[in-house]
Amino acid sequence: MDFIDGSMFPENQQKLVITAAPYGPEWIPSDFPEDIPVTMEQQIQKAVDCYNAGATVLHVHVREADGKGSKRLSKFNELLAGIRARVPDMILQVGGSISFAPESEGDVAKWLSDDTRHMLAELKPTPDQVTIAINTNQMNVVEQMCAADVAGTSLAEPANYRAYREMTIPAGPEWVEEHIRRLSINGIQTHFQLANIAQLETVERMMRRGSCNVPLILTWVAIGGGFEAPNLYNLANFVRACPNGSVLTLETSMLNVLPLNMMAIAMGLHVRCGIEDNLWTQRRDRKMGTVEQIEQLVRISREFGRDVANAKEAREIYKIGTFYDSANETLAENGFAPNRKPGQVGFTQHARR
Repeated sequence: MDFIDGSMFPENQQKLVITAAPYGPEWIPSDFPEDIPVTMEQQIQKAVDCYNAGATVLHVHVREADGKGSKRLSKFNELLAGIRARVPDMILQVGGSISFAPESEGDVAKWLSDDTRHMLAELKPTPDQVTIAINTNQMNVVEQMCAADVAGTSLAEPANYRAYREMTIPAGPEWVEEHIRRLSINGIQTHFQLANIAQLETVERMMRRGSCNVPLILTWVAIGGGFEAPNLYNLANFVRACPNGSVLTLETSMLNVLPLNMMAIAMGLHVRCGIEDNLWTQRRDRKMGTVEQIEQLVRISREFGRDVANAKEAREIYKIGTFYDSANETLAENGFAPNRKPGQVGFTQHARR
């Protein structure tokens, strides 16, 4: 991404898109009973509350009636239908892991099978997005957490801590390409959840081969443990690697969430918050629910002079419903240099329009 003069001026930036992640599949209800929705009506109402607070993208996981993270697609269908009826304009982004939470005592935290995750392309009503990981990768979500982050929660229990420490994401090239194909056929946008520049480079290569003809809508997930750490140097390198036609959201965990989101607001990027990412205020004097986190970002963004996108504007920014017909179109629309033609030497650039 190029930051020319005036790029930091709010009048030259897109309006801010806020993604809310209020369902927190790594937690159990007793970890934050005031804010973790359990019944289907509570889960639907949580989406409504996030939307009313200013979030226009909802990262969706679902719970069973006993509070455990659900792995049943029928429950996702039920939740999606309920949210669509109440906030029809909200962008519904289903988490591609479905739920990595253990099903019962003694089970490990893990992502589900390739075939099960492919079924996300068949959800009804159709979500707007499904998130996807690129390249099989360690997902040790507790590596950069400290004792204070998990104090008093189920992640402080040794067995649970170890399960999340040993979690991996299966995302090999054949599965990834097939999953993107299925999502696109069903009109679902692929939202890339990327851990590092190497994964971004894999996406670019897929686009160059014509196996990924979609907008580059992505999140930099800086959570450590196989992902990049949320520091200024990693962020700057990743942002520099993103082409100008991409749409970038920042995600991290615990007390890193607010400072990273403030950077995103200042830079014209987009933000994600919610109890899936963080439970605490910056002083850790109390837990902080998803709606309060959204309200905080709305307030800060307005202080920066940057307006928050409404649902219609967020759909335009995120290019919901947009797909491309060829590698050439995909590269041009996302801001990559074109593929090299036979015999062409030197650096490539797109023709002037």
